[in-house]
Amino acid sequence: MRSLLRWETALVFLLIVVALTGQVSTGGSFLDGSNLFYLGLDIAEIALIALPLTLVIVAGEIDLSVASVLGLSSALIGWLWNAGWPLETILPTVIVVGAICGAFNGLLVTRLGLPSLAVTIGTLALYRGLALVVLGDTAVADFPATYTEFGTTPVPGTNIPYPIVLAAALAILFGVALHASSFGRSVYAIGANEEGARFSGIRVKRIKLTLFVLAGAVAAIAGIVYTFRFSSARADNGVGLELAVVAAVLLGGVSIFGGKGSLFGVLAGVLLLGGLRNLLILQDTSTEVLTIVTGLLLLVSVLAPSITRTLRKATT
Repeated sequence: MRSLLRWETALVFLLIVVALTGQVSTGGSFLDGSNLFYLGLDIAEIALIALPLTLVIVAGEIDLSVASVLGLSSALIGWLWNAGWPLETILPTVIVVGAICGAFNGLLVTRLGLPSLAVTIGTLALYRGLALVVLGDTAVADFPATYTEFGTTPVPGTNIPYPIVLAAALAILFGVALHASSFGRSVYAIGANEEGARFSGIRVKRIKLTLFVLAGAVAAIAGIVYTFRFSSARADNGVGLELAVVAAVLLGGVSIFGGKGSLFGVLAGVLLLGGLRNLLILQDTSTEVLTIVTGLLLLVSVLAPSITRTLRKATT
């Protein structure tokens, strides 16, 4: 616990450093209200997907198909809208489909005993392929302004985009579930020692299945936000986003081996990753460099705990 607190403190310190560096290097525009608004928009989907993925990884599993579920959800929105469905029916339908995708992942992992890494790499391709089958390479963009404004306008009187308000509300719910409930304690116990958790009476398979369902449902919500933010339903929406989400979660101090991590650290990781990417964009950095930075942060987040443990052993 102490090491986790130290890691979170370090993240907050790095956030301050990034903010100050960005403010100086951009001539004061980094912390400008309009830039913070666009920063919030850029990290909204990452923050949303990172919430349930945190619980999945704390439980010792992983879900790499979340960005593909986002893409499938976006494709479904476009296809159903073209078919004449009202958005009031489309949106809950898409969330249910996302939950079914998550349930499929969870059943393969919990009932067949397959490793979640292999399963979700497979469904990453499967769901993206289904998105292409549903909508092809076309784009649907004639959505009502009342919906698209949700992803492009701030809360009145603030510079806070509506998707960030949604992410904050879900963060509170997931935070209570993980840190202040018996369900959360069970998730930690499963990640720390699955066999021990099973022998202590915890319904390991049921809890893991629930986590995968939540990951799929929230990824679908992120797909809705993404679609309305860009006013475009496309099958390739969110391609590669899983890399940024996993990097943010691990950067936030969640152990890839399970049993450790906090939602506060993950939110700090999302802000740090988003802040760095935003700063690079303001410096006219290419997309390739942004991808390299994300990959490096992912490597650092995985290597840092191992290096820390090695140094600790060397000094004792």
